[in-house]
Amino acid sequence: MKEKIEAALAKIRPSLKADGGDVELVEVTSDGIVKVKLTGACGCCPMSQMTLKMGIERLIKQEVPEVKEVVAV
Repeated sequence: MKEKIEAALAKIRPSLKADGGDVELVEVTSDGIVKVKLTGACGCCPMSQMTLKMGIERLIKQEVPEVKEVVAV
């Protein structure tokens, strides 16, 4: 599952990098929670929660249906 999540993150990473940010996979829990760290401009952007939920989480859930939630740490 971790490889599928990394592949999904690779798809969204160019969009984040275009705005000066990035995302790192921190952990995938056994109950389907994906923990990520937003870095660069994304780490302090006021829109980061929207990016996380409407962008990153939506894409990961599309690619890996067993994921229940994506949270920032």
